Amino acid sequence: MKENKTEKSLNKIKQKKSSRLIEALKRRWLIDGTKTLLLVAIIIVMFITVNIFMQKMELTPIDLSQDKINSLTKESKEKVKDINKEVKIYFVGYDNEDSNLELAKQYKKANENIIAEAVDINNRPDLSQKYGIDKDAKGIIVECGEKSKVLTENDLVTYDMNSYETISIAEEKLTSSIMSVISDKIPTIYFLDGYSDNFSLQQNMNYLNAFFENEVSEVKTLNILTTGNVPEDCDTLVITTPSKDFDSIATDAIINYINSGKNILWFNAAQTQSKNLTNVNKILSMYSVNPFDIGVIRETNQDNMLRDSTDIIPDIIIPVTQYSSILKDVNNSVGAVLINPTKININEDKLEEQKVEKQELLKTTEGAYFRTNFQNSSNEKADDEESKEFIVGAELKKTIKEADEENNQKEIVSKLIIFGENIFISDSLIGKTPAISYGSNRDVVLNSIAYLVDRPEDITARKSTGTVVYTATAAQDRNIRIIIFVVPIVIIIIGIIVWQVRRRKK
Repeated sequence: MKENKTEKSLNKIKQKKSSRLIEALKRRWLIDGTKTLLLVAIIIVMFITVNIFMQKMELTPIDLSQDKINSLTKESKEKVKDINKEVKIYFVGYDNEDSNLELAKQYKKANENIIAEAVDINNRPDLSQKYGIDKDAKGIIVECGEKSKVLTENDLVTYDMNSYETISIAEEKLTSSIMSVISDKIPTIYFLDGYSDNFSLQQNMNYLNAFFENEVSEVKTLNILTTGNVPEDCDTLVITTPSKDFDSIATDAIINYINSGKNILWFNAAQTQSKNLTNVNKILSMYSVNPFDIGVIRETNQDNMLRDSTDIIPDIIIPVTQYSSILKDVNNSVGAVLINPTKININEDKLEEQKVEKQELLKTTEGAYFRTNFQNSSNEKADDEESKEFIVGAELKKTIKEADEENNQKEIVSKLIIFGENIFISDSLIGKTPAISYGSNRDVVLNSIAYLVDRPEDITARKSTGTVVYTATAAQDRNIRIIIFVVPIVIIIIGIIVWQVRRRKK
């Protein structure tokens, strides 16, 4: 009882002190108009001071966007955290409130060696002269010692040609630029040209080209009839669905490339007509892969089909992702989405003889079936159609020469990652927004490349960028600032005036 009385007494004392403070403010400040204005001024100065202090603290803004596009992903933080070189990111012609600059400043929290700042080109003529940025132009310079990369505003966005939405790829570009300027070697990827009618860097695969470059890779086109060989700087050769057979020059060049221990990423869409591709099949047989059959895979398991608003589509399948280092993060994601895939026929009896190790990447369910009769439009499996788990993505690792410690010879290994589909990484799918609607197709391919060029740190689940970028105009920005700063102050002043008027009337 005594404790309760003591607590009540303390509460009463606190209330009296609080009441006295309010009364003192009323008597000494609010009765006199000049003192009232002075009090308002003090409040405003305190408000501004707190804002300036918060800005200097460089606190990470609270990101309320659905896909956290205004915050650095865990993957970017992991990539940059161990950088021991000084990296400077200059935002030339940008103001301090720019959202991309705010994003870039977050790198410092992951690694103090990375500093981003807005720069007035008039105060840094050296940057203008060195990088050719005009006085009234905007540019982003990522610099590390003698290495640098310059980005424009357009480099930070891409566009969905179907929805006409602007999609931010600022983080991907900034992270890849940082990794580019600190990297001693940038992997080079060559796309074999001249053998595919439907898939090339210039046709249906522009997005993939951009994504490869974002991952700090140099992408080139290879006309093997001109060069006569696969260039020595090729870290991975990309082959897209051959529409005609390789000629002898290409065949010999690719065989020599394989025997030197280099790697291939191969996409093969389903065949719908007979093709005699002797040399193509010769290359595949080096990895114990048999010729592709004519036909497409269809699913019966509804959980592994893409659904639209009214129906399920057995031709568009979501294969089962197998556990591997390449797909370790994709495993927990949406998975790939394949359109009319074909089966990859691996000659199990030849694997040991040809010193090839098999790693399955993507498979169908047991209920999937292989359709060869394209006149049959039924969604039901026919009695004569093969049904089983089909491999639609695989890695084949071929030992060309075993290690010989006595002669100081290293092991020579060539890797082939092959998918029985090509449309799934075309512009029509990986260019869609939001990307998550079409699975992790981008991640599957980029992780495959990262693995083949021996950059395991680039194997990850990437940030979704399926969000429209909103950029306020100068007038809109001014209105927003008025709402945030001016309106509250006006309301406070009006409230004080009204209170004074009512008080004097009493």
